[in-house]
Amino acid sequence: MSPELTGFTNIQKLAPAIIVDLRYATTTNFTHQVIYDFTTAIVRTGTAQKLAIASADLNQQGYRLKVWDAYRPVSAQKRLFDVYPDPEFVARPNPNFSHQKGVTLDLTLTDMAGKECPLPTPFDNFSPLAHREAPRTKIQDHYYQILNTAMLKAGFVGYENEWWDYRDADMDDYQPATADPNDYQ
Repeated sequence: MSPELTGFTNIQKLAPAIIVDLRYATTTNFTHQVIYDFTTAIVRTGTAQKLAIASADLNQQGYRLKVWDAYRPVSAQKRLFDVYPDPEFVARPNPNFSHQKGVTLDLTLTDMAGKECPLPTPFDNFSPLAHREAPRTKIQDHYYQILNTAMLKAGFVGYENEWWDYRDADMDDYQPATADPNDYQ
């Protein structure tokens, strides 16, 4: 993979329409604690380019993406795992895994005004209802299909246990790397 794709990028630099609401920078998350000290969402540049494609596709349909989590340092992952040590929902700290590598996003769909569309569960709902194959109401399924189709088409794959978790389909091509999101404002 080319070096220009493996660095980090602020997702809003490539797709300004994306709403960033990093839940782990606030107490509005399942831990009720601030997990990290930044509010800028970054991912690997190749992943950010794919996200910008999904964002543009959704904008043309009258929707926006809202990102709840992106790159997550290993130290933040350790804090999450200490609070909720269930690897089905919270990965063990590992610099070669998903959020900690900067190739995964937790996100949802909103209307153009930023109002969240009805989807299966709230963010970080660790119940079977959050699974991608869980039953959904007709309206939840409608919005899930819009989100999922755009993300898959742009080059992401969904994590089976969390409808909001999308990983770059090329995630295995990226080596571990660290960054300070505060450097990307």
